[in-house]
Amino acid sequence: MEFDSLLKQRQSENRYRRRENLSSAQDTHVVIDGKRLLSFCSNDYLGLANDPSVIQAMVNATQSWGVGSGAAHLISGHSALHHQLEQEIAEFTGRSRALLFSTGYMANLGVITALCGKGDLVVEDKLNHASLIDGGLYSGATFKRYRHADMRHLEKILINATQQQRLIVTDGVFSMDGDLAPLNEIMPLAQKYSATVLVDDAHGLGVLGVQGGGVCEQFSLHEDDQPILMGTLGKAFGVFGAFIAGSDSLIEWLIQQARSYIYTTALPSALAAASLESLRIIRTEPQRREHLHKLIQYFREAANAMGLQLLDSPSPIQPVILGDEQIALKWSQHLRDRGLLVKAIRPPTVPPGTSRLRITFSAKHSLNDVKQLLETMKELCP
Repeated sequence: MEFDSLLKQRQSENRYRRRENLSSAQDTHVVIDGKRLLSFCSNDYLGLANDPSVIQAMVNATQSWGVGSGAAHLISGHSALHHQLEQEIAEFTGRSRALLFSTGYMANLGVITALCGKGDLVVEDKLNHASLIDGGLYSGATFKRYRHADMRHLEKILINATQQQRLIVTDGVFSMDGDLAPLNEIMPLAQKYSATVLVDDAHGLGVLGVQGGGVCEQFSLHEDDQPILMGTLGKAFGVFGAFIAGSDSLIEWLIQQARSYIYTTALPSALAAASLESLRIIRTEPQRREHLHKLIQYFREAANAMGLQLLDSPSPIQPVILGDEQIALKWSQHLRDRGLLVKAIRPPTVPPGTSRLRITFSAKHSLNDVKQLLETMKELCP
């Protein structure tokens, strides 16, 4: 393949991606290329990635458990810390059991391919995360996508379905738009057409709901209402890893059948210890969520007053739609020149014509941080 020509084409379309090289810990302020920047592009929603107590929990566990698990969960890699974390996640999410996976991508691939195959139906929201889309494609099932949050389109697909095994898959909080899936409408359709529902709550867990239980708590959905829940430990938890939570029989089936669980090395036990400490903080420090949502509300009110195009997002993900790739890159660079890190998101990550700044907030941001962001963006408004 002619990679050079393909890369040049990507650059000419303003869709070329570059990695940042941080020389500091993940925080609201980071250092890149020797410059200190105020960051609004991390998924560390509660500011736990660099929290002293989470760090100490991991350090202590490393001294006791080492740095590697040494094997897959089904060989000799499943430790008491893994088991404790699974039990506490199950209790926190109101599910019977939970199962740890090494990444969210692996969790989504594992659960969808373990549940569905040839002769089954997987139906997904068109704006689902890539891992959910890939899971549906790799499963071998009939794979259909409905227009984003369009319940009429979803029902049309279900009405015409001939497959007995039907799985509806949706993000809880959509990662690029920040809006919530209409679970209060999806669940009745699932019941009406005998479908099971998988919700990926990577961006809602720890942030939404009074107790931080995510979109399922927000919509008052329990295990009987919403049977399969996926969550990550690398966003609001500030650590790494993921899980599937649900019934005892679901988890037992995944242990037997989910290839991305069976055939990979278990997470280091120290990461489980860090996640347990993060979970303790999420449960006992609701003020983090309260402060975060005050920042979100302040930003939305001020941005709307400035005439910026926002989406209907109650989450820490606040996209500012700019449309053209070049404009999005220009705004991102202007912010960077003023000491703020906000990434431009362009196709193919988002649909053509919807390039944007994807602004994300953390409980560690101050009101003055948000004011600085708004004042700098105002310089670019027509």
